[in-house]
Amino acid sequence: MNFNDKIFIAGHNGMVGSAILRNLKNSGYTNLLIKKRSELDLTNQKEVQEFFSNEKPRYVLLAAAKVGGIHANNKYPADFIYENLMIQANVIHSAFLSSVTKLLFLGSTCIYPRDVNQPMREEALLSGTLEPTNEPYAIAKISGIKLCESYNRQFGTDFRSIMPTNLYGINDSFHSKNSHVIPALLSRFHEAKINNHNEVSVWGSGNVRREFLYVDDLANAALFVLGLEKNLYNKATKPMQSHLNVGTGEDLTIREVAEMIKQTVGYKGNIVFDTSKLDGAPRKLIDTERLSNLGWGFSTSLQDGLKKTYKWYIEKKI
Repeated sequence: MNFNDKIFIAGHNGMVGSAILRNLKNSGYTNLLIKKRSELDLTNQKEVQEFFSNEKPRYVLLAAAKVGGIHANNKYPADFIYENLMIQANVIHSAFLSSVTKLLFLGSTCIYPRDVNQPMREEALLSGTLEPTNEPYAIAKISGIKLCESYNRQFGTDFRSIMPTNLYGINDSFHSKNSHVIPALLSRFHEAKINNHNEVSVWGSGNVRREFLYVDDLANAALFVLGLEKNLYNKATKPMQSHLNVGTGEDLTIREVAEMIKQTVGYKGNIVFDTSKLDGAPRKLIDTERLSNLGWGFSTSLQDGLKKTYKWYIEKKI
């Protein structure tokens, strides 16, 4: 990409989109196209097609999505599948109609079957039954991958997909119930600390294993993949599997993560695990060999990432 190429970041206010926007600005890109939801409703086909027709971006980073943790996915399944399907279909189709040079779609590793072999490889897609608690969201994300594949096959477009592992970091949602595990626990431990609570409840058994990636590392990976030569990307993804995993290749139990967050926050009380709450998939670790072979690797440890995220959270609250 040239520094003055017009680049549309869909979802720039979210955690992922804002990290991509920061990365692009820090790298020297100047022609960045962003729209608030009040200015452009990505679920509205007419609005999206008119926007692309008028603005004609050369590159698109599709980070816009309805996201949430296990509670939100389980409680609002219709919202998750509908909004994500509409956003993806409208943006990807409009990108085709306006002859976008490259598009990068950001998915999620929940696309893989619940009981797939670990670590999860790209070819495991559609090889088994999905985790029930987030199946609607996963189906929407799978559809996004297949949209990119299908336009590439039929029309020769260059639409790419990456599947990041569990993300956390600056601009995350810190809702105590509807957010992902790390921001939910950070806010819960912080509130317990300032209110002198004796214990903090963590949902589930604490025994399931998860992998976490700091969002600025994901933004770096997104631009790395977007910048790959087409033949190199196609060779890495292989026919009919046009997506790449992005992660650390390392996982921990939720119990271990809770202990790290407790230390980061400086909380002195006890941790209790509420086994009446859902655990979700027993393990989610991805295989990152393909992306590693292309030359990309993460740089932020979980410990450092938690410190950065908590610092931002505290500053935001003040």
